[in-house]
Amino acid sequence: MKVDVLDLKGKKIREVDLPAKVFEAPVNVDLMHQAYARQMSNARLGTHETKVRSEVSGGGRKPWKQKGTGRARQGSTRAAQWVGGGRIHTPHPRDYEKRMPKKMRQAALRSALSAKAAEAGIVVVDEIEFKESKTRLMAEALGHLVGESTALVLMPAKDKNYDTVMRVADNIDSAKVLLARYLNVRDILTYDKVVLPMRSVDALVEHLG
Repeated sequence: MKVDVLDLKGKKIREVDLPAKVFEAPVNVDLMHQAYARQMSNARLGTHETKVRSEVSGGGRKPWKQKGTGRARQGSTRAAQWVGGGRIHTPHPRDYEKRMPKKMRQAALRSALSAKAAEAGIVVVDEIEFKESKTRLMAEALGHLVGESTALVLMPAKDKNYDTVMRVADNIDSAKVLLARYLNVRDILTYDKVVLPMRSVDALVEHLG
């Protein structure tokens, strides 16, 4: 797949062939859904908790005698039907973690990137680097590269330049900066465009190959 390589002003510098095994892989929707569901499930803390009858305070004494009152028999004011009583069939702490083999996760990412590439959602730039740490510069660059679309910017490595790009993009709601090796299906599907410096293309091929 041939794509244009742009500079930060959106001007074409040259063309490049994106690796077919990453950007022209078969699109497996079911596998992408499985990876997305796993990611969302693993993000859950599972710390929700409610008290059952044995955990609420009080209720040690029978509220009234068993017979002769004309009322329904009750054993404790901590039963579920009483105000302030315990709860039944309510959530308790649990682990929502789902497992997925590494090769399946990689295949899901290749599917998502290939689907994004097929709809012209991959934007390749020569390099993302700013002389000054100013949000205005990042906003202008994204305006040239993706227009009004939202953008996921993938950086090749965690270095000084990565820290700068993270800082200048922090106040831009329509953009997110991520290391290439942390790429995930949710972010690919959430953002309209994926912005790739040339070094990030190599990092993705190494990570997903």
